[in-house]
Amino acid sequence: MNIQPNTVVALTYKLHKLNNGEKEFVEEANKENPLVFLSGVGMMLPKFEENIQGLKKGDTVDFELKAVDAYGDVDEAAVAQLPADMFKESGIPPVGEIIPLQDNQGNQFRAKVVEVSPEVVVVDLNHPMAGQDLHFDIEVLEVREATEDELSHGHAHGIDGQSSH
Repeated sequence: MNIQPNTVVALTYKLHKLNNGEKEFVEEANKENPLVFLSGVGMMLPKFEENIQGLKKGDTVDFELKAVDAYGDVDEAAVAQLPADMFKESGIPPVGEIIPLQDNQGNQFRAKVVEVSPEVVVVDLNHPMAGQDLHFDIEVLEVREATEDELSHGHAHGIDGQSSH
């Protein structure tokens, strides 16, 4: 079976950032802990999915995504000044720390602390991989039809479709 929308995909990957033609290792998913997802429902980067469409179990591929096709370019305006009072209970985070935030609609995201003063904590809201060209090395471990439950839930239930949540 080939990867197409509404299939469950299990794969390994090695992710590298590209800096002046040099690859810098970021992370990987191996055979013991593969990436498992429902294809075609918006869980993965669109260009990532484009590059793996049509592959089948056992196929390998490597490809690059330009920053604009991955997590976008760095938006210099994507900073926020949070009142220091927000951190009374947890304590003021240090510069460089990644902190969890939530907007008024309940969406959760992470921000990097870039400046701290007694009055404000300045955070960068860009994705940590924004502005980075990425290189993926992939091996497809499994491709199968999604179950009705997976389709109705909008996500994979493990490699075998039996994992609970």
